Amino acid sequence: MSYEPPTPPAELPTDIGDTLNDYSPELLRHVASYAEELAEYRERKERLAEKENEDEIEERPDDLPDGVPSKATITVKEINDNRYYYWQWRDGGKTKSKYKGPVNPNE
Repeated sequence: MSYEPPTPPAELPTDIGDTLNDYSPELLRHVASYAEELAEYRERKERLAEKENEDEIEERPDDLPDGVPSKATITVKEINDNRYYYWQWRDGGKTKSKYKGPVNPNE
């Protein structure tokens, strides 16, 4: 530890450095603790915002009808020896489906 006062970082505005120089060691420790918590909070908030933006970027298939969420998958159901595509997704505890079309449109 040096006997000289520390030099403030170049990124620190001069007025903040001057203000901190007037604080007691105890108050400086409180400011340091608060600044660390605030930095972590803002970093977490930025990460969540980035994640949210990534989720929004997910492309919606061109043939996805209204009312069907983008996370829906296509399933095949066989009815009376005919096969059909259905959009299927979870909504709370329920599985929902919406008709898409026949597996083989020529049938």
